[in-house]
Amino acid sequence: MSENVATSLTAEEVERWLQEKIAYKLSAEASEISVDDFFDTFGLDSTEALVLAGELESWLGFELETTALWYHPTIAELAKYIVAEKDRLAA
Repeated sequence: MSENVATSLTAEEVERWLQEKIAYKLSAEASEISVDDFFDTFGLDSTEALVLAGELESWLGFELETTALWYHPTIAELAKYIVAEKDRLAA
């Protein structure tokens, strides 16, 4: 597990991280990024989405399945998946 992520990672921490990163890429405030909006509504192109996924994996310290954003298309859903995946890998 990466040094950047606490052992007891919560969905709220992942949501906050994603909100901040997406807000930065969109030149917006994190509070403007809803955790329930679909990723495609943020207007990120495929390159930006890949960069975001890479940054997320670096922060987490493990790789996500390439279909993770497809099957978990909102920040809230992806955050829950990530926490469950981290717990599964740690077991």
